Amino acid sequence: MNDERLTVAQTADDPHGPRPKPDRPGSDQPEQPEQPEQPEQPRKRKRRGPGPVALLLLPALVTVTGVAAFLALGGLPNPWPDDDSAADPSAAVGVDPSYIPWLRKAASACTVLEPSVLAAQIDQLSGWSDDSDELSGQKGIAAFTDDEWRTWGKDDDGNGRSSPRDPADAIMALGRRDCSLAGKVTELRTEGRVNGDLVELTLAAYAAGPDAVTEAGRVPAAAKTYLAEVQALLPRYEALDREDSGSAGSAAGALLTAPVNPLTITSPFGSREHPLTGVTKLHTGVDFAAPQGAQVVAARRGRVVFAALTSAYGNRIVIDHGTIQGKRVETTYSHLSSLGATVGQTVEAGAPIGRVGSTGLSTGPHLHFEVILDGYYTDPRPWVLPSGV
Repeated sequence: MNDERLTVAQTADDPHGPRPKPDRPGSDQPEQPEQPEQPEQPRKRKRRGPGPVALLLLPALVTVTGVAAFLALGGLPNPWPDDDSAADPSAAVGVDPSYIPWLRKAASACTVLEPSVLAAQIDQLSGWSDDSDELSGQKGIAAFTDDEWRTWGKDDDGNGRSSPRDPADAIMALGRRDCSLAGKVTELRTEGRVNGDLVELTLAAYAAGPDAVTEAGRVPAAAKTYLAEVQALLPRYEALDREDSGSAGSAAGALLTAPVNPLTITSPFGSREHPLTGVTKLHTGVDFAAPQGAQVVAARRGRVVFAALTSAYGNRIVIDHGTIQGKRVETTYSHLSSLGATVGQTVEAGAPIGRVGSTGLSTGPHLHFEVILDGYYTDPRPWVLPSGV
């Protein structure tokens, strides 16, 4: 299907003109008193007060000076932020936003891991670069060798290939490997064979192997440098561990609010044969089963940039959620029976925007939901569901 691409012009605030400077009040020079004829009886000089001009202008000058100083220090807070990046934990870290759902999904596989730990590991291993190390044979951002990849690698993003150079596949593989190690060190600590923090023991097992941890009974000396380097990077990614407060009603670890409830997937993201046209092509979103007329809500705060009837998608709404770390995030809602939002409208996460229907090329009532990242379709499941089911 052809997707309607829309852009929203960004508006700039009108600049304020220069503030006129008030005239400074002048002052008259006091006259010198005449010398008395009798020096032994001098007259006291009479104190003169400010003139009428000074009395009128001094309060205005003080007020203008105070306002200027207040504005220079930041003035009143802006009640209309340019975007929601301040409320979004993903905006606080320097990671490609398309990686963040996968970091959260990978970490959700076991209780020991947090997304920040995986992110710090990848930073230490590769600095988020997918260049290969010719000497060690490590590939991709998680630095897997071919032998390691045969054990841990899978096609997690469903694009038809499993590769350590695919960031989604690499992040998920690292999560599986870490969770396996976490399980082993948890058993060792339960049996009293090792002592220490489970996260530290897991990272030590990654660096030196479970046998070295068992032999030392704690973090072995061979793993201390690696552990220290990862721990030094952790504060950079701690924002990933916090739930997104801007998406009320979202599942734990997900970035988007569920657009319908319950979330029952009838057709996932990926290559498929279209049920009506018979053409095999990329299914650009996820189909959620829902009854005719069921409520559809916005998955995140944003601005409606498209709301109209189309030939293929039927009644369709597109919401622009702003730029996060330099990438534009949009969500789409198609085959609606009715439109409950208009172009230019700002909607909050969870706000009603339409009703489920079967308009356009559709075999029955459902919601076709898409996530578009910088103009490219991406699998919506890790954005909405931490388990990715």
